[in-house]
Amino acid sequence: MAPAREERDGVTFSSLDAEVGDGLGVTKRALLDHYDAFADRLVPLLAGRPLTMVRIRPGAAAFVQRDIPKGAPDWVRTVATWSDRTRREVHQVLAEDRRTLLWLANQRAVELHVPFSPVVDGAFAEPTGLVLDLDPPEDGDFAAVVAVARLARRALADAGLAAAVKTTGSSGLHLVVPVHGSSHEDVAAATRALASRTAALDPALATVEYVVAERGERVFVDSTRSGRGTIAVAYSPRARPGLPISAPVGWDDLDGATPRGLTVTDAADRISGDPWADALPEPQTLPADLVAEGHTIPVARVAAMHEGKRRKKAAEEGR
Repeated sequence: MAPAREERDGVTFSSLDAEVGDGLGVTKRALLDHYDAFADRLVPLLAGRPLTMVRIRPGAAAFVQRDIPKGAPDWVRTVATWSDRTRREVHQVLAEDRRTLLWLANQRAVELHVPFSPVVDGAFAEPTGLVLDLDPPEDGDFAAVVAVARLARRALADAGLAAAVKTTGSSGLHLVVPVHGSSHEDVAAATRALASRTAALDPALATVEYVVAERGERVFVDSTRSGRGTIAVAYSPRARPGLPISAPVGWDDLDGATPRGLTVTDAADRISGDPWADALPEPQTLPADLVAEGHTIPVARVAAMHEGKRRKKAAEEGR
């Protein structure tokens, strides 16, 4: 039997009835149909922002890709950015129309991640948002994540800020705060301060400890998704069995939420309208005291690195 082929918006697809990735239990057609159904909601979240994608090839593990895949058609727009990891310039996709989104489905791009800063005239503009990423311990109860989300909402309200919440599509929650008028450094600082204030409300339940072994059974309030850090956009699939999506959740509906409750096979039937756009508050100005507080808090991964070096040195001296 010949592989299923189809054309949409000038993009030709093949192997649509094959599994999109080993063990995922979802066809490539299901991924394509999801992107097609949500194109009007995904494109505004992706436009102007360099795309980091997670792709899957048959018989191989998922992998992160920032540079545009080889053989891309010339109508796929890109922007040149610098990769600190590879120490070279890469050309990242700008997914700014339905056709590009469908082409990404054909490339088996199963996750769509963007930075909080758009690119304007070839340079990153000021951030348009910040995120508190709530990550449970391994095999942790999702109810604990919900409880910490409510702590974070309280910390935000105390600072005069509001957030929208969505599942990550994996095991946690994202609290997204639209902002304006602040530098990358100040947004990162405010994120650290909000994470610390959240953890301080119930240290037995929440932590900002970057080292996994130090968290115990607490929910990690991750403040590191700033600067060039990225976030999976709302409605993006995640590379998990069934391809669950990052789904908007109303604050009043959190108790009934599940971390992987919606997938590419049922999201279009269960989501009407654009609940993510509806839930996002208007961009907010970060309070000066919050920013100042955050500048006194070390960057989590840097602090963890220094602590690791200190412990190693102490252990060596104690031999």
